[in-house]
Amino acid sequence: MIRLHDFNRLDDAEAAAVLRPCLDVDRWVAGVVAGRPYASSDELFATARAVANPLTGAELEAALAHHPRIGERAAGGSAEAALSRSEQATLTLDEDVQRQLAEGNRAYEQRFSRVFLIRAAGRSSAEILAKLHSRLANDADTEDQVVADQLRQIAMVRLASAVST
Repeated sequence: MIRLHDFNRLDDAEAAAVLRPCLDVDRWVAGVVAGRPYASSDELFATARAVANPLTGAELEAALAHHPRIGERAAGGSAEAALSRSEQATLTLDEDVQRQLAEGNRAYEQRFSRVFLIRAAGRSSAEILAKLHSRLANDADTEDQVVADQLRQIAMVRLASAVST
């Protein structure tokens, strides 16, 4: 974690490296970096939310490429993999839940041709399973909007753990 004052003083490449694990979308990273210096974390978060809305279809797909399936622990030593493992750490994954998540993930991927994405931090396994099943009924346009919202939520959770006041 880096303090906001220190984040403001980083060169652009260093600041981008702090942000990229939060949301790996070039336009978002560049927009948040360009908004510096931030007088407060509220100002940082307002800029981060504004730049992330809307996310294009290409940006959604690029960002999703870095997310593991829900219920699977991200492999690797990257900052993004560590964040994903931390976000899913509170999930209770007994054998039945793992089976249901695997089946739901397959159904979602068949329907939408991408990984199911949900902000896992602060959610129970039961809540995630319910959301997974309910989102299978969405049409593609609605699901694009839901996924974009989930990416924004994940980015804000991660930004809060990356930069403090």
